[in-house]
Amino acid sequence: MKLPVTSYGESGTPVVVMHGLFGSGRNWMTAARRLAASHRVFALDLRNHGTSEHVPTMTYPEMAGDVRETIEALGVGPVALVGHSMGGKTAMLTALTHPEVVERLVVVDAAPVAYPPQFEQYTQAMRGADLSNIQRRAEVDAQLAAAVPTPGTRAFLLQNLILDDQGARWRPNLEVIEANLPGISGWPDGITGSYDGPTLFVYGGKSDYVQQDHRAAIEALFPQVRYEVVAEAGHWVHAERLDDFLAVLTPFLA
Repeated sequence: MKLPVTSYGESGTPVVVMHGLFGSGRNWMTAARRLAASHRVFALDLRNHGTSEHVPTMTYPEMAGDVRETIEALGVGPVALVGHSMGGKTAMLTALTHPEVVERLVVVDAAPVAYPPQFEQYTQAMRGADLSNIQRRAEVDAQLAAAVPTPGTRAFLLQNLILDDQGARWRPNLEVIEANLPGISGWPDGITGSYDGPTLFVYGGKSDYVQQDHRAAIEALFPQVRYEVVAEAGHWVHAERLDDFLAVLTPFLA
């Protein structure tokens, strides 16, 4: 399926950026505007997120196919493909299975490994919130607090809340996301071959998503990989330490 796209910049080499779980292309807005000085930047909404279509499945092969179709529809490939977390895994699989649309690859705080499922409490809390007669975002924030005690995480999740004249509702397809969490946390079986283009793995020094013992799996699939750590960042590298993130990303894109 062709994905919704927000574009930034008028000239330069093309860069496609992808968000993580519970995110949307809007998460990349500030970074994309900065990159747009030298690149045409395209921020995608992955399936069941943002303004993208709600569909019943969301495996990584399906999402990689969406990305390929969208890049081909834009007519700008091959591109520098940048993805964070779930978007990083989608970017990896796109490069491995559709290398003709990927000129270079950037993976932000993710590895081609299975992580323990850890987001079910978020989907359950969001789906369990009573959205009837909601007037203010703070009312939903209070309902999420027990299951999601960290204010910053609640603020991130609440970016998915639509509050307008029609009432309050969630933008993502939470039921399908919850059903597919094991696959989203995992990595597809049977992936063979490698992507031989330039590859950059950027990860947060305060995050545990990319570990030393993941490097063998990374290097088997991406032999031209290099690593950069943003020491003061956690998992949301580009949101937490944007200047430091761009300092390592920009030279690679050039």
